[in-house]
Amino acid sequence: MSEPSKKSPSLPPRWFIRSFWVAQRAAYSVTGGRFGLRTATADRWGMMHLRTVGRRTGEERKAILAYFEDGPDLVTMAMNGWADPEPAWWLNLQAHPDVTVDLPGGSRAVHGRAANPDERPRLWAMWAAHDKDLDAFAARRSRETAVVILSPRPE
Repeated sequence: MSEPSKKSPSLPPRWFIRSFWVAQRAAYSVTGGRFGLRTATADRWGMMHLRTVGRRTGEERKAILAYFEDGPDLVTMAMNGWADPEPAWWLNLQAHPDVTVDLPGGSRAVHGRAANPDERPRLWAMWAAHDKDLDAFAARRSRETAVVILSPRPE
């Protein structure tokens, strides 16, 4: 007998994913930050507002991202809605790693970097605890999805 094929989880159409994030950013902007963010808990990822510097323009760029906490660090993934290209915020962060995040409790100055090969498996497993289809979604991309660590910057 052959093994039953495991169907890859489906994603909404790309236009829907992009529209969702446009609406999320608009809600955050229109409400002055009162709507659109949430604190991470042990059983649910949070939503943060990341402010980067454009690698080409030098202008402020904004993105709303899911995250969880790992001690004092915030951890997110450069997944781009599981599309193949790297997200612009990640390319900007690599060019200018000192950024600001807005959380429900206020703003925080952080330094961003990719998790190293020793850190990545543990952080990936922590994220997988929140998303049972993580590996299947990640397999849709031709490149490894970066696990991004945002560590507090000294003031």
